Amino acid sequence: MRSRPILRALFALAAFALVLTPAAARADPPIYLPFVTRSAASPATVGPTLGGCPLFPADNIWNRRIDALPAHPQSATFTNTIGADIGLHPDFGSGTWDGGPIGIPYNLVPSSQPNVPITFLYADESDPSPYPIPPGAQREWGSDHHILIIQQSACLLYEVYAAETSDGGASWMAGSGARWNLLSHALRPDTWTSADAAGLPMLPGLVRYDEVAAGEIKHAIRFTLRGTNGTHVWPARHRTPSATHNDANLPPMGQRFRLKASFSVTSFSRETQVILTALKQYGVMMADNGADWYIGGAPDARWNNDTLVSEFLRVRGGDFEAVDVSSLMIDPNSGQAR
Repeated sequence: MRSRPILRALFALAAFALVLTPAAARADPPIYLPFVTRSAASPATVGPTLGGCPLFPADNIWNRRIDALPAHPQSATFTNTIGADIGLHPDFGSGTWDGGPIGIPYNLVPSSQPNVPITFLYADESDPSPYPIPPGAQREWGSDHHILIIQQSACLLYEVYAAETSDGGASWMAGSGARWNLLSHALRPDTWTSADAAGLPMLPGLVRYDEVAAGEIKHAIRFTLRGTNGTHVWPARHRTPSATHNDANLPPMGQRFRLKASFSVTSFSRETQVILTALKQYGVMMADNGADWYIGGAPDARWNNDTLVSEFLRVRGGDFEAVDVSSLMIDPNSGQAR
């Protein structure tokens, strides 16, 4: 297992070494490809969509409601350890902060988009290069430098972590990369990371303004915590064991939480009500190490930053409860849910 907080230093050293190493000596090992054909995908109906593609089938765990499931027996321990008085924070918004967009942007490209080579630091846990990264690709401004891409028609999702280029995008270096068939329930091999530490896809868990404008979010939302208990649970595939990030009383990677049913949303703005309702029905999924109770989303000029921040702060960690989703699992190697 690798601890992502030290990736930057390792990546810099690896990048220097790769420059000095002949290409023939840098062949990546065989990589698992979690692909199925369109005819093998199930079910016929779909959940959320983007760019003409489903963000996984309707019966995928990301798209399953959890408001009727039992609370996790360690719920109170988890929330108290994380911080019951810490306010929720929207990790997305409009405009810029520190020179870049607020949130994690995504790119829609046609199936004809040319592929470009990527050299991965964690090649043994990455789906192999090349990826269809377009010129001028939108990239997360923060230190993680994620690039998310949906290849339309093919309905393939590509996600890259710590993406860097020195030649204008003709080639890239990155920490890790993952690719999913959005018509499939396939998970990554157990113990593999992705562009997110938990080995999960990122884009299906982002709050997008178009969903809020339509009045409903129908999927779980990605969120971060400073640490975990050093384990992971379905559907997560990877953990980040670290003496500085682990606490036995914190939840595992992949843990689902929901806003308590008793929490009233009536005094919030319409946009925030849509998000909070989704937090009650679909909840959040622990996806990466970061600031506590930070909710992932995509940047959009239509977000009202002042409203988002002020209203989210009124929602505290103690307003959430951990949920036991084990009864939804059909196969530990599949995201399909009962």
